[in-house]
Parts: sequence; structure tokens; C-alpha cells
Amino acid sequence: MDAEDVAHLLETLGYPCAREDAANRILAITDNHRQVLLLARCGGVVCGLISLDFMYYLPLDTTTCRITAMVVTPEAQGRGLGKQLLREAERRGRAGGAARIEITSGSQRTDAHKFYRDNGYSDGTVRFVKYLTA
Repeated sequence: MDAEDVAHLLETLGYPCAREDAANRILAITDNHRQVLLLARCGGVVCGLISLDFMYYLPLDTTTCRITAMVVTPEAQGRGLGKQLLREAERRGRAGGAARIEITSGSQRTDAHKFYRDNGYSDGTVRFVKYLTA
């Protein structure tokens, strides 16, 4: 898996990432059996990414598959690649024993919200975040 491609895709998503940082993130995922990272190619060029985290969800006593990142390059959008990535995530979620799949999306990403709704995802709960850095 090419760290340069992952760094570029994360930057496309709005998360600046150097190649070295991407390489470390790839290792963190590949070293954890509860995580998955998939890259999609269009004509041999990396044009999409989806990452998954399988976590135990105490309130429901089950496993949830969380999509932690999903991005398709602007050049590749509108070709059905995002839908294919979601379907593959759902397939892997079921195969991994997850009872549900979820994705979070920034409130400003209204196009993405419509895309998720159009693909059978419903609005969930409101998420609150507090950063624990100094």
C-alpha cells in the first residue's frame, strides 16, 4: 500500500498528512486485526479509500463496524465508486460479525450526507467531541 496515495487521499478529505505519517497510520491499521484499510483504483490510479474499525458496543452487546474514513477523489466522483466502497464495507462488516455499520461526517459535508442517505444510511445521534491534547 503506497503511503503517498494514502496521504493524498487524506488531504483530499481535509486532513493534512505527510507521506511518513501515512506510512505510520497504515502500519497502525495493518497491525490491528480489528481494522481494515482499502484503496480503490481507477485505471491503475488510486482514487478512493475506506477504513473500518470493528468495536464492541456495550449498549447493544454487539459489534459495530465504524467507517473511520471514506474519500473518493473529485476526478473519480460520480462513477459509482463511493457506492462500491460502501457495499464492500457492509460486506466486510457482516463477515466480521458486526450487527450494524456507522459513519460520522462533519456537519458541513451536506453532499456527503445526501450520499449516505441515498445509500440507506439514516441520521443517527449527535456526536460531541472534546480533544484531550494540551
